[in-house]
Amino acid sequence: MMDDQYDDDPLDDMHKDWLEAELEETLDETFELEFSEPMLSREIRKIYRNAHPDLLDRRVYFRNLLRLQAELIKVQDWVEATGAKVCILFEGRDSAGKGGVIKRITQRLNPRVARVVALPAPNRREQSSWYFQRYVPHLPAGGEIVLFDRSWYNRAGVERVMGFATEDQVELFFRDVPEFERMLVRNGIILLKYWFSITDAEQQLRFQVRIHDPMKQWKLSPMDLQSRVRWEQYTKAKEEMFARTNIPEAPWYIVEGNDKKRERLNCIEHILTKIPYEPVEHEKVELPERRYNPDYERKVLPDELYVPKVY
Repeated sequence: MMDDQYDDDPLDDMHKDWLEAELEETLDETFELEFSEPMLSREIRKIYRNAHPDLLDRRVYFRNLLRLQAELIKVQDWVEATGAKVCILFEGRDSAGKGGVIKRITQRLNPRVARVVALPAPNRREQSSWYFQRYVPHLPAGGEIVLFDRSWYNRAGVERVMGFATEDQVELFFRDVPEFERMLVRNGIILLKYWFSITDAEQQLRFQVRIHDPMKQWKLSPMDLQSRVRWEQYTKAKEEMFARTNIPEAPWYIVEGNDKKRERLNCIEHILTKIPYEPVEHEKVELPERRYNPDYERKVLPDELYVPKVY
């Protein structure tokens, strides 16, 4: 488990030195990932900043993000070593920040261990099959972490609100999903369900930002626009979903997302408390000596094989 007495650790100075070094080393990469307003006009930026006067300090955010990502690597090592199976569902309002949290979780993890599942709309065959069938192949095997960017709860949300599923299908889903999830937990899967919540005003502001930012316009789909029109319908659907699927074996956890940086840190902190990981001992790695062949001569490759040095 993550050490709550971090500040009392006798290696505290070493941790601080590592954080400072890592912060300097990865600052450009982190800024690139965090740079969320690349093409906004000065007016739109001003409106956004005025609407968020109490955002988390950037330096505080980066230091804590690196610390939490270091803990996630420990989780990954534990999952690999023990054969644990971790499945995390990310649901919520459109533009609530699910994708941003997923990116920060997986940023430093091995994609062979931690993978993201974001399924497209079901094809004709999938529409006629058992509802959960298309999700089952993506569930984690031993030693895997799977993050669902939207999941089988599409049926309780967008499919219901937009009329893609009948009320009979929705009712069947509500009856089946608790037992489906209990079955997953009984079979050793650590199942975590997160709902990302933002206010009506915040969603409208983020949609406006996307409309005015050519780097983000691809994120606006017809379904997203309908989520604005049908805000209250989605709210009612969410409330019933919580009432009927919040089971002890797999409860819902709500992440407040008006401040994206706090949202990311809070969610990762919570995930760490729900996975019973422990540090895994690794054998010391020593770099072997390179073997030299005195008779080998490196061939000169033609210039056209090289990528032009534009920068």
